[in-house]
Amino acid sequence: MSTVDALTDQAMVVLQDRPVIPLSGWLARAVADCAESGRTLQLLTPLDSRLSLPLRTVAAGADLQWVVRHGDGYYEGLTGRPLKWDGATFVPVPEARDYAPGFTTRPTAAIGSQLTLVYRIRHGAQGDLGGPVERLLQLLTGKQPAGLGPAEPLEHPWRGDRLTEYARGRSTARLLVVGDGPRPAQAVCDFATTEGGGAAEVTTVTVGYAPTDPPPLRHLPSLVGALAADQPLASLFVQLCPGRADLTTEPRWTGAPAPVALAVTGTVTGPADLPGQQVGPARTPMTLFPLGDGRSPDGWQRHGLLMRHLQAG
Repeated sequence: MSTVDALTDQAMVVLQDRPVIPLSGWLARAVADCAESGRTLQLLTPLDSRLSLPLRTVAAGADLQWVVRHGDGYYEGLTGRPLKWDGATFVPVPEARDYAPGFTTRPTAAIGSQLTLVYRIRHGAQGDLGGPVERLLQLLTGKQPAGLGPAEPLEHPWRGDRLTEYARGRSTARLLVVGDGPRPAQAVCDFATTEGGGAAEVTTVTVGYAPTDPPPLRHLPSLVGALAADQPLASLFVQLCPGRADLTTEPRWTGAPAPVALAVTGTVTGPADLPGQQVGPARTPMTLFPLGDGRSPDGWQRHGLLMRHLQAG
């Protein structure tokens, strides 16, 4: 059970001292309460704590800040920025010019890679909403998802109709889905009701790979094609990030993400030096643009060039 350790006009500070901190129902409600009251939830942990993938996703946004205590100092767990308590909230140390020492210590486990796929799709007012995430996890893991729920631990075994009922019953909804394959796989699914009763979905699926088990990037065209055949998407963005294969995050620097590919619906022409590849069936084609190997930062330059080209068109 979590408790509030400090409450001010600017922040709610929650202390957690455990090896892995999940996005519990209590924390999810605390994040929502803080957003309504204009506060930031500041999660304070020791150096040896890790965040689950769903909680890390929340911490990457504006509503929750991960504060790490190391010795006599504090820092932001995802960026390494030194922090201090000003009596009302944790704020950046103005004179700091470098990462906090704890952020640059060696990770406690081997660093593999995390393959992340972000897809966007617009659903009509009727029909199943669970199909795309179910199909993508099947393609990536070889099995159907294992469970779903709004918080950790996940409350329910996987059922697409349960996801549909939950998401369609709210103006906005976030659901977590866990895979059931040989590698850790999780999805964070965000839904928002659109005009006419439809739903806009943005889902991020992440699969963890050990250092000796590189992700099968060469199979990406066939994967996107198979997904497009069953679940026509608006877009699918793929990137690779160094990280733990168990999908937890330490408050340490492990490396930066880099893009692998972007697929967009239809037959689309890219910039002259960035040709695309048509994948999927002729009735629901997608165009796949390779951007890099997921390790070189040059991929972000190609990503920016492609996005400017698509937006101009």
